[in-house]
Order: sequence, then structure tokens, then C-alpha cells
Amino acid sequence: MQPLERLLIGIEQLLKQKERIVVAIDGMSAAGKSSFADKLAKQYTSSLIHMDHFFLRPEQRTPERLNMPGGNIDFERFLAEVSGNLFSGRSFTYQPYDCRTQRLAEPVAVEPEPLIIIEGVYCMTPEITGKCKYDITVFMHLDEAEQRRRLMERNAQLYERFVSEWIPMENKYFKAFDIPGMCDHIIENSIY
Repeated sequence: MQPLERLLIGIEQLLKQKERIVVAIDGMSAAGKSSFADKLAKQYTSSLIHMDHFFLRPEQRTPERLNMPGGNIDFERFLAEVSGNLFSGRSFTYQPYDCRTQRLAEPVAVEPEPLIIIEGVYCMTPEITGKCKYDITVFMHLDEAEQRRRLMERNAQLYERFVSEWIPMENKYFKAFDIPGMCDHIIENSIY
């Protein structure tokens, strides 16, 4: 059975057993996390939360914080605004961080759908997983050459920043916490 098929069967089985499940999709930049999560969200009655909404605000970006594996994410705000509400059965809101304006934007509503998807790198930091128990975890992987090709195609202006800053931070996080090893499913992007 292919990894993607196994993942979808796992989601189907849990949806029959539980009122609400939470799926976390972590992985490499340009591996297709957002596209896959969007497709999954359309396939089921679901709510989708993007970890990009929890990047650090400028005043939080201290050398100490950015040196922490996974420290590039505002896990404190994620825990305060999201994780405690995931299994509450109630609607809730959180304020997404807007990278363009470098400020928190208007609140986003999250409905208590049967499937809640958390997608994005850093969604598996120990600070989050220690308090937020995901039902299914996924790691999306692709080879480095394909990653670089996609990043250049996606945004040539930010390519150097990805290569010199963001990818090394992600790799440090993946290695420090063995994120692929923590996940229930590893999806090679070529499959999807």
C-alpha cells in the first residue's frame, strides 16, 4: 500500500471512531504541504490552520530565540490561541501573523469540523506536541535539488534567503527532534 493511500485510510478510520480528529502536516519547504492540506481540506468537512500564521513577530526575533531548534515559530501564541480549542467542539478565532505587514492581522475563525488540519513547518515542535496531541502526523519530504528548483520557481527574490537562512533553520529543527521519525506517515512529494 502506498503511503498516501495508507494516510487516507487512517483518516477515514479515525473519522468513524471519533467526533473530531486533528492531522498535522510538517515537512520541508516547497514539499507541497500547503497544496496537499488544501486538497485534503476540500475532500473532507474540515478546518485548516497554517503555521505560517504563527511566525515570530519582529520584536520576538532575538538571536537566542532564532538559535533554538524550531524557535522560528510563535508556539506560545499557537498554544494560547489554538491548541486548547482544537477538541473543544466550539468555534474559535486566532490572529494570523501577516509577513507582508509584519503585524498580526484580523482574527480568523476556525469551525469545529470533524477534521482539523494543522499544516506547516514547525507544527511538531516539542512545545506544541507536548500539549497538543495530534491524531495523525505527516512529514512531507523531497530531494534537495527539487526543493531548490521549486523555491526558485515559486519566488526567485526570496530564493537566497530560503537557502541561506530558512532551510538551515528547518533542517536544524528536523534533526534536533527527529521530526520525520516522530511522524506516522512520510510522504515523498513525487507520490502526491
